Amino acid sequence: MSFESNYNLVEELKWRGLFHQDTPGTEELLSKEKVRGYIGFDPTADSLHIGNLVPIILLVHLQRSGHQPVVLVGGATGMVGDPSGKKSERQLLDTESIQKNLEGQLAQLKRFLNFDGEEGALVVNNYDWFSSMGFLDFIRDVGKHISVNYMMAKDSVKNRLESGMSFTEFSYQLVQGYDFYHLWKEMDVKLQMGGSDQWGNIVTGTELIRRKGQGEGFALTSPLITKSDGGKFGKSEGGNVWLDSNRTSVYEFYQFWINTSDEDAERYIKIFTLLEKDVIDDLIIKHRDMPHLRTLQKELAKYMTSWVHGESNFEKVYEMSDYLFRSDSIEKIASLEFSDVLALFSGKPIAEVETVNGMSMIEALSSKTQFLPSNKEASRALKENSVSVNGEKVGWDYELGDKDLLSGKFIIVQRGKKRHFLLVKK
Repeated sequence: MSFESNYNLVEELKWRGLFHQDTPGTEELLSKEKVRGYIGFDPTADSLHIGNLVPIILLVHLQRSGHQPVVLVGGATGMVGDPSGKKSERQLLDTESIQKNLEGQLAQLKRFLNFDGEEGALVVNNYDWFSSMGFLDFIRDVGKHISVNYMMAKDSVKNRLESGMSFTEFSYQLVQGYDFYHLWKEMDVKLQMGGSDQWGNIVTGTELIRRKGQGEGFALTSPLITKSDGGKFGKSEGGNVWLDSNRTSVYEFYQFWINTSDEDAERYIKIFTLLEKDVIDDLIIKHRDMPHLRTLQKELAKYMTSWVHGESNFEKVYEMSDYLFRSDSIEKIASLEFSDVLALFSGKPIAEVETVNGMSMIEALSSKTQFLPSNKEASRALKENSVSVNGEKVGWDYELGDKDLLSGKFIIVQRGKKRHFLLVKK
C-alpha cells in the first residue's frame, strides 16, 4: 500500500528541535506506510501541565504527517509510578482518583488532537488489559523475556540505586514494555514516542516485541526541554504551569510565555507552535533586529494562550497585560475577579494584613508590608511625592481605611509609575 505525506516527520522534528534519537529503520517506516504511534500519559493529576506539551506536540506532528496517534492513558501504570527522572518514589493513587484524573486529561488532549472518524486519534487505557492479568501470569509470560541485568542497566534504575527504589518502581519498565507489546500485537501499533528520559522504558518494549512476539517495534524520542539558564522548563514561582485555568490562571499562563528569555523564545517558537519554517525565520529576524519589541515572546504567548485557552481568553488577558500602565487602570483592575487581580500582580510584592484602618503610609510602604526596604526609604518616597494609593497621590498625613479597599478586598499602592504593590485585607 502506497503512503504519501506532506512532510518527512523526522526531518520536521529535527529542525524544530524535537528530535533526540530513534531506533534504526524508524524514518524509513514512517516514509513508506501509515503508522500507528503512541505515547503514554500517567494520570498523576486531573490536569496536564506545560511539561506535557512536548509529548502532545509529538502526537500532533505524527497526525499532521498522515499517521495515526494513539493516546495511552495509564490507568494501570498510574498505580505503579514511573521512576524515570525522579529522585524519590511517587505517591500511589487509588482507582477513583486515577479515573478522575484520566477524564480531566482526556478533555484537554482533545484541544490538540483530532479524535473524529476512522482516521482520528485513538484512546486506550492499559488498565483494560492489566486488570485481568494475574501476577504469576505476568512474571511467567513477560518477566522471563527480560533479564535483571538488562533492567539494571537502564538509567531510570541506575540513577536511583544509591537512594533506593522499591520493587514496584523497578518493575515499571516491564509494565510499560508490555504496553508496547500488547498494542503492537492487538492494534498493530509499531511506534512508541516520548521524552529522552523514557528511552529505557521504550526499548524494553521493543525487546519484548522482538523476544516474545518475534516482531519489530520502533522508538523515537525528543530531548528534554530546559531553559537557557539551566532551570527546569515548565516551572514558575508557584510550581507547575497547568493547562487547567483553575490551577493556573489564563493570565499567569500568558505571562509564563511573555516572560520567556530571548534565547529560549527562539527555541520555543519552533518547538511549541505549528507555524511554518519561513514564518518562524521571519519572526526571528525581526526579533533580532529589534529585541526590545519582544516580537517572539508576544507571538509565542498569543499562539499558546489561544491554542490552550481559546482566542477570547487570549484577548482578555492581552488587554489585562497593560492594565497597570493605563490611565483607567484602577477602574479596570477593580472590575476583575480577585483571582485575576492576584495573577496580574504575580511577581510583584503582595502583603496581607488583618486591617487597613488607621494604617499610616510609612506602615503601608515598609514596616507592615516590606514593600520598601526601610522606613527611611518610605520617607524618601513620600518626600518625593511619588506615592499613590489607587492611582491618587498621597502624602505623609494620609491614613488608609476600608474606604480605600477596591472590591472590599485590596488596595493598589505605587511608588512612581512602574513600581506596584498589592495590599490585601485577609
